[in-house]
Amino acid sequence: MARLTKKRSKKAGLPPGTLVHIGERTTGQVKITIMDYDEKSFLEREADTVEACFAFKDKPTVTWINVEGIHNVEILAKLCDCFGLHPLVQEDILNSDQRPKMEDYGSYLYIVLKMLSFNEKNNELVTEQISLILGPNFVISFQEGIEGDVFNQIRDRIRNDKGRIRKMGVDYLAYSLIDSIVDSYFAILEKTGESIELLEEKLITNPAPEILHTIHNLKRDMIFLRKSVWPLRELISGLQRGESALIRPDTQLYLRDVYDHTIQVMDTIETFRDMLSGMLDIYLSSISNRMNAVMKVLTIIATIFMPLTFMAGVYGMNFKYMPELEWRFGYPVVLLIMFAIGILMLIFFKRKKWL
Repeated sequence: MARLTKKRSKKAGLPPGTLVHIGERTTGQVKITIMDYDEKSFLEREADTVEACFAFKDKPTVTWINVEGIHNVEILAKLCDCFGLHPLVQEDILNSDQRPKMEDYGSYLYIVLKMLSFNEKNNELVTEQISLILGPNFVISFQEGIEGDVFNQIRDRIRNDKGRIRKMGVDYLAYSLIDSIVDSYFAILEKTGESIELLEEKLITNPAPEILHTIHNLKRDMIFLRKSVWPLRELISGLQRGESALIRPDTQLYLRDVYDHTIQVMDTIETFRDMLSGMLDIYLSSISNRMNAVMKVLTIIATIFMPLTFMAGVYGMNFKYMPELEWRFGYPVVLLIMFAIGILMLIFFKRKKWL
């Protein structure tokens, strides 16, 4: 449950706007990278101090400031104060348990998304909160700095002047970042789909108890994915249909495409959830059928031995005056009768199709 909820008790009772980091405790150094570009020029550098970002606030070019690590409250506060971000926005950036959303503050937009990755070592999904600030000439992205990011292709397109990103405005850059995050969901779903297919084959051939544990893990992952993706539809719709002057009509066409991708992701998640629920029912039915088969065999064996046990009990009473006790052929005849009774009962069960 630590992936679904994070502790907020440290903020209990504090006034709104109090800057407290909520999330995985990170002790590493905060990394700030700057990309400044237009159609003809390009600049990329790593900021040694947060003050190096201040000169890009009012530049006419497009500036992308990427911050990896939100645990240093002092650095984040300096950067946000320089770009005029509201204290409540700063508080939300530090709280890594935010629901995906979009808030319009007039001169800038605040966007929260969840970036997902798959940890091969622990075989589990990892989430990282991405906070985007879309201003008139800048985009500031805040990452928790856990597992890297999915923005390398965007960086390459900016460096090599590929596509239309250098020719478009800052809103297109924000769209590209959002689109990259949404596209990464498809990779996660493809991996999950492969796991479900393999699990389904094992379930049909050998419904072992370990499969039940795997099904529950996958169902928990689907809850985790749904929590991260479901609010994204409302977020994209708000960007597409909003009245903010920061989003141009040309970019709204691209946002419509991201909206379609979001719907596809949500439909796939719901399909996987239904499949896992059906697989759980199949597993329980298989276990029940296997137990019924075992009980049927035991019942047939017990039924066959009931008359044989009765006969053995009768001749085991050891009365002195029992006529068959002194008979020379009594023992083999009784065994033959018992054997015949067993064969006749087996034939009867076969005809009734109980075997």
